[in-house]
Amino acid sequence: MHAYWSVFVTLIVTPFEHVTLIWGIVPLYVGWLLNESTSSKANYRTAIQSGFSFIWAGTQWFYPYFVKRGPHDVHLDLNAMLPVNLAVTALVLVLGVIALVSGLRKRFPKYGRFLGHTRFSNYFMITVYPMQAHYLPWTWTRLETLALFAVPVWVVIYLGLMPLRQGK
Repeated sequence: MHAYWSVFVTLIVTPFEHVTLIWGIVPLYVGWLLNESTSSKANYRTAIQSGFSFIWAGTQWFYPYFVKRGPHDVHLDLNAMLPVNLAVTALVLVLGVIALVSGLRKRFPKYGRFLGHTRFSNYFMITVYPMQAHYLPWTWTRLETLALFAVPVWVVIYLGLMPLRQGK
């Protein structure tokens, strides 16, 4: 268990050790705090919050792959992105756009109401952030660690922020 704890701490601390990652990670923490301090019921407001967090993370992960060749020549170099990074980024962006649009339109797509329940998704975006940003490589141990700590972290955050949710 000590090894998993060490990996978990590395996942959380790494973005704060690199100034270039702070601008991407801090809004995810703020989004998580906002999502956790609102009602647990799926609604359009939580869909907008989650959509923004997803889009923010996805654009932060996509941005480094835009290569500037000249003053007006910028192109996307997907060959520099590992398939797992590309798949995670694409999934996060698609879910973000659907959640944001659903919240703004005040209408969920068929079977899409889960987009209003994505409060805890920020935990997953925060823990995969250093891997998606290429500061740590994707490994099975890191994936196991973020899954292993998901429930304990959720319980701590849920109980710790319960006073903010009173009456919601």
